[in-house]
Amino acid sequence: MPRQSRIDAPGALNHIIVRGINRKKIFNDDADRYNFLSRLDKILTDANTACFAWALVPNHFHLLLRTGLVPISTIMRRLLTGYAMSYNRRYRRHGHLFQNRYKSILCQENLYLLELVRYIHLNPLRAKLVKDLKALEKYPFSGHRVILGKRKNSWQDVGYVLKLFGSNQSTARRGYRQFVEKGVPLGKRPDLVGGGLLRSHGGWSAVKSFRKMKSYQKGDERILGNGDFVEQVLAEAEEKMKRKYFLRTRGMDLEKLTHRVADLLKIKPKDVWAAGKYRRTVKARSLLCFWATTELGITQSYLASKLRISQPAVGLSVKRGERLAKRKCYSLIDE
Repeated sequence: MPRQSRIDAPGALNHIIVRGINRKKIFNDDADRYNFLSRLDKILTDANTACFAWALVPNHFHLLLRTGLVPISTIMRRLLTGYAMSYNRRYRRHGHLFQNRYKSILCQENLYLLELVRYIHLNPLRAKLVKDLKALEKYPFSGHRVILGKRKNSWQDVGYVLKLFGSNQSTARRGYRQFVEKGVPLGKRPDLVGGGLLRSHGGWSAVKSFRKMKSYQKGDERILGNGDFVEQVLAEAEEKMKRKYFLRTRGMDLEKLTHRVADLLKIKPKDVWAAGKYRRTVKARSLLCFWATTELGITQSYLASKLRISQPAVGLSVKRGERLAKRKCYSLIDE
C-alpha cells in the first residue's frame, strides 16, 4: 500500500519522531548532541517555528513543533541532512543515518499538547538514561529542565506551556512538575506515538463503546485527534489540493506567476527577480515568494538559489508577501 503524503499547515501541531537506521545510535556523545541542538536552534529561529517539547536519546529524538510559514518537511530536510552530513564527516562513515521516513503526526492541540509535552519530556526516564525525576531535571538533552527554569533556551516556547498551568510563573512550574510526575506510572503510552482512530480514542475498548452508541468517528494514521478534528484537517487538505489542481489547469507556473506579480506592481517581469533593496523590488520578491511557496508548492531552498539569497531571507519575504497580499487584496488569479 503506498504511503500517504504528510499533512501540514501553518499553525498545525506536529509530533516528530526520528530514529536511527536499524535503530542504531545517532548520538554517540555530548559533542554530537550539542551539534544537533545548535542546528535545531538556527533552523527553528530562522523559520519562526515554535518548539514546545524535545528530547534526545542515543538512537532517536522527539520534537513537538507548531508549523509557521515554513513547512515541517523543509525544516526536517534541513535538520536531518545537515546533521547527517556532519555526523558522517566526523566518524568517516557513508550511507544513511536515519530511517528513510521520519514520523510526523498532526495533533489536536487542545486535547494533546500537554499530554505530548509530558510524554516527550519523560522519554529519557523511560529509556533509563536517568534514574528518577530529580535526575531528569538535570538531564541537559530534554526540554523538561528548560520549562522548570533550570536552563534557558531561546528557541523553546516555555511561556506557552506554563500559561496552561497558571499565570504566576512559580505556581505554573509547580503545576507542571506535578503533572509530569503523574505521568511516570503511565509508561510508554502507545496512544501518543501515532495517529488513527485507535490511538485517538486510546484503544479498541473506547472505539467499541462509541460504536455501541452508534457513534462512528473518522480516523487517519497521520492525525491524532477526535473525529471532528480529523474531518476538518482532511477537508482543509483536500481544499488545498483542489486549489493546486485548479492552478495547474489554468497553466499557472513560476513564469506566469512572475508576470502576474509584474502586472500588479506595474514593473517589468525581469525586475521581479532583480537583486537589491529598492522598495518595489522587495515588494515584488515578497509576493513572488509568498505565492510560489503557498500556492505552487515551490520549496524555499529552490527560491533561495534562484534569487541568490539565503533561505531565511526567503522566509521573511514570504511573511512580507502574505501581509502585502492581504493589505492590498491581491490574488494570484482573478477568479
